[in-house]
Amino acid sequence: MINSRLLAICVWISVPLITTAQLPDATLTLAESQTLAEENYPLIKQRNLIARSTQYAIEQANKGYLPQINISGQATYQSEVTKIPIQVPGIDIPTLDKDQYKLYGEINQSLFDGGSIKLQKQAIEANAQVEAQALEVELYKIRERVNQLFFGILLLDGQLGQNELAKKDIQAGLDKTNAAITNGTALKSNASLLEAELLKSEQRTVELQATRSAYLHMLSQFINRPLDANVRLERPQAPSSSSENNRPELDWYALQQNSIDVDRKLLTAKNLPKLNFFIQGGIGRPALNMLSNEFDPYYYGGIRLSIPISGFYTLKKEKALLDIKTKAVDVQRESFLFNNELTLRQQNTESAKYQRLLETDDRIIALRSSVKEASLAQLENGVINSADYLREVNAEDNAKLAKILHELQWLMVQYDIQHTNGN
Repeated sequence: MINSRLLAICVWISVPLITTAQLPDATLTLAESQTLAEENYPLIKQRNLIARSTQYAIEQANKGYLPQINISGQATYQSEVTKIPIQVPGIDIPTLDKDQYKLYGEINQSLFDGGSIKLQKQAIEANAQVEAQALEVELYKIRERVNQLFFGILLLDGQLGQNELAKKDIQAGLDKTNAAITNGTALKSNASLLEAELLKSEQRTVELQATRSAYLHMLSQFINRPLDANVRLERPQAPSSSSENNRPELDWYALQQNSIDVDRKLLTAKNLPKLNFFIQGGIGRPALNMLSNEFDPYYYGGIRLSIPISGFYTLKKEKALLDIKTKAVDVQRESFLFNNELTLRQQNTESAKYQRLLETDDRIIALRSSVKEASLAQLENGVINSADYLREVNAEDNAKLAKILHELQWLMVQYDIQHTNGN
């Protein structure tokens, strides 16, 4: 029987339909399948989107180094205006109008911003790295799904091969039974029982081939290549074992912490004093001459210092929020490592179990084969009937199928361990 966890993937795998080109080689390896699946998974397009959005955001931040130009205007009416409180005979001192106007442009050039623009660019890059690594975490999950499909097909190939061997054994028994019937030493019902079992084996072949075709179709969608029934999947070698944990989630958590550290530096920089050079020019009534009641052009420039005192009202709370984010990431990392370690222990236990089972599989098969060969001779001599012979054939077949299953389960667990460790 096919392992239930391999069959379960039929339920939850869902990928978009894709058009493909012919696979150039009749063989396919697990490494090729994983690479092609990652390259052709729709989510891979997000890499380019992250890179482009990061580039645009950094270019936008660099604009902060350029002179900032603002054009403003205002029209006001005031209840009182400046007056000269003296009267000079023969001199008419004009009185300013209460409605006043101003239209001006101002150029500001940052001289010192506390490192805000530089840190802003670092924050953009840090956030982009977090998004890119989150994408890698999602893409890494594809490997497990491809592994399950790939090993599922290998298991089906093994079952198909063993089914063909069982058919040959049944056919051998049928040939000897037919010879015995001809000689009058066996009943025709014995041959009918073997023929029925042979037909059941043919049905088993049809079922296995249909399941294999379904698995191949799902794998072809992942790798963006057509896979016909003749494609041969190469059984991989057992991967080299390593206890080092290189899961992409660990880099993701580290990058999140780095992003929070940059935000903390940016928060401090935003509350530092700022120094700008500025020049302002325009037209107004009055302009710089407050005694003139005419529209006059004007300009002036200088150095402007600004200290964002109000930012200190919320600085403590904003830092506390960043501390909470840091602790939240630490908790997520600890939870991941805890669950990852539990999974790894379970997989190592399964690996040891299959290793022990494989140690006795060959002995069981040898014993079952010996009994089957003896029963074939007994069938030929009329000592046993076809039902007794089929029982021994099925017992040997089950023993060989068990070994095939144990070998592939052990091999798949090795790749599960490799996947869990991120190697």
